[in-house]
Amino acid sequence: MLYVIALALSIACGVGASCARDSSDSNLSQLHFEDLPKEAQKTLGLIKTNGPFPYKRDGVPFGNYESRLPKKARGYYKEYTVPTPGAGDRGARRIVAGHNGEYYYTDDHYQTFRRILE
Repeated sequence: MLYVIALALSIACGVGASCARDSSDSNLSQLHFEDLPKEAQKTLGLIKTNGPFPYKRDGVPFGNYESRLPKKARGYYKEYTVPTPGAGDRGARRIVAGHNGEYYYTDDHYQTFRRILE
């Protein structure tokens, strides 16, 4: 009986695929550029003009290890710090940029993302 259930799940999900998470960003909420905090708007402008960036780690690869963004090849995403007023460090806010020009905003240190619509 267990074999039948496993077979049914593999057929429903596709052999070798995971049912746990959709790899598209259609499940992500969206956020319009004008609704971003002003610091995030400025960071996005810096990304589009290739800097200069105020933080040493801006532009480093983002691993997407928890698969909260669509699955892509290693190195596809890069992360950038969005300054948080009053924070003594880099804070929790980031913009993650995809190689094809898509942008995602997180204000809770990669726990949730929203696709930025321009």
